[in-house]
Amino acid sequence: MACPDPCQDNEDPKLCAKSVAEALDGQILAALARWSQGLAPASLLPAAAAWGTSLASSPGTQLQLWQQAVRLGQDWWSAGGRPQENGRYSDSAWQRWPWAPLAGIHEAAEHWWHQATRIDGVSPHVKEQVGFYARQWLDMVAPSNHLMSNPQALHRAIGSRGASLAKGWQLMQEDIMHMVGQTARPIPQGLVPGQELATTQGRVVMRNHLVELIQYEAATPRVQAAPVLIVPSCIMKYYILDLSRHNSMVRWLAEQGHTVYIVSWRNPQASDAGIGFDDYVRLGVLDCLSWVRQACDHPVHLAGYCLGGTFAAVATAHLCRRPAPAPQDVPASLTLLAAETDFSEPGEMGVLIDEAQVRMIEAVMKRQGFLSGRQMAGSFQFLHAADLVWARRTQRWLMGEEVVDSDLMAWNADTTRLPATMHSQYLRRFYLDNALANGRLRFEGDTVQLRDVRLPLFVVGTEKDHVSPWRSVFKVHQLVAGDVRFVLTSGGHNAGIVSEPGHAGRHFRMADTRSSDSRPTPQEWLCVSQTHQGSWWTAWHDWLGGLAVADPVPARPVPFDPLLPQAPGSHVMVRYND
Repeated sequence: MACPDPCQDNEDPKLCAKSVAEALDGQILAALARWSQGLAPASLLPAAAAWGTSLASSPGTQLQLWQQAVRLGQDWWSAGGRPQENGRYSDSAWQRWPWAPLAGIHEAAEHWWHQATRIDGVSPHVKEQVGFYARQWLDMVAPSNHLMSNPQALHRAIGSRGASLAKGWQLMQEDIMHMVGQTARPIPQGLVPGQELATTQGRVVMRNHLVELIQYEAATPRVQAAPVLIVPSCIMKYYILDLSRHNSMVRWLAEQGHTVYIVSWRNPQASDAGIGFDDYVRLGVLDCLSWVRQACDHPVHLAGYCLGGTFAAVATAHLCRRPAPAPQDVPASLTLLAAETDFSEPGEMGVLIDEAQVRMIEAVMKRQGFLSGRQMAGSFQFLHAADLVWARRTQRWLMGEEVVDSDLMAWNADTTRLPATMHSQYLRRFYLDNALANGRLRFEGDTVQLRDVRLPLFVVGTEKDHVSPWRSVFKVHQLVAGDVRFVLTSGGHNAGIVSEPGHAGRHFRMADTRSSDSRPTPQEWLCVSQTHQGSWWTAWHDWLGGLAVADPVPARPVPFDPLLPQAPGSHVMVRYND
């Protein structure tokens, strides 16, 4: 295909040649991304070469790995070839010949590669990359993923006289059609926002180019004087915090006597490619914060979830840094839910983000103007491919079973996009440069310093978070100057936050760090924190109540504007075939 000439007659020939080269490189990278599922070979190959070179020059490590292979083989033999630990082989069918030896060998290979990818002599990032790709390969070749080596699938096929295979073939075709982009993922039936989901009563009270601001109706005659404004991540639809009636955070907060507002992000299109990080902070946080403060005539409790928390932290630092900020303009408190401010140790997400990977993402976005929800979801699925990819395909394709829809799955199907400029700035400024933690981030021309944040903070990390690891979230202690109450709750990035009171098995740890205290390490914090049974929501409500400086006020009515819709607003279930 001919490359379009980006040059003009009056341009420098050297600049012209560079533009042509960049355009061609971008086209190749974008095409390669489609073939490689968005993973950059230029990121993997140097890591594999560094790992292989280090191993080749380390005979002691080679001997150690050989000895481990022998021990694993002996353990496999003494166990009769049966798998011992892996949850994917828990069914009794995997304990019988010939399936048991296959599962046992795969389990032993996982143990060996776990050790082999952690050899000395390479950087931590290389270890993470090689380990990540080794897990992808091992997950792909697992016996449970293939019909002839999966006894459960074979027994199901025989028992159903082939009906399960016929159904699986149909489901596989549907999934493949979605993966190649010919059809959008279907919306789960009976789980529609505004009908079965996101049903807490409220209205959109403000709208700008990027967001709708929703105010929820009060559930008590009197409410806390300080309202709560929640900023979800722009990579998710807001109603993760208003799913079903029993697990809706916003409904629960309203029932406890809070005036609750939440930001609903618009799904950007190709024409929004130039929208940047500053626009998201200004339009998504500062404009909404100003509107709520003026409407309630009281400082606002600002809360941010995931990337929304990063936005909220930047906005708060900006407001606190301004010369002589008016007290009413600064939030009454800042709550960060599974939100990172220091990206030096981003955990598994860091595996997918380096210079080569970012260049490939930028090439894809340059052609589209955005990163699509499907592409974004694919990246997250790679982090836990065994559960999010292969277990689902096994259930659908081999067993012929429909996956039972849930409110969380319906929300997950409501995908989002990120504009090219904003996403590129986010990856480079935060993941590659760690500019916020290092004091180099600039917002609207001014440097942002988190040490200017002296107001109370409530920070939540989750034990099994692979998007915002809790030890990374914990680093906010070293950056801010205010009192910090840190909570570590059971669950993962979503289930740990959507943790309603009454949910069986929930627990959390909690401890305070005063502004005058020395800042603890995660291990020191674990030693002094106290364990509590139940939901962390109750602890947050009590903390907000403890900050109250004014008596409760009469419930605030939701203003009516005929040009603005009722909750859940117009930015949910906006379907794209991307």
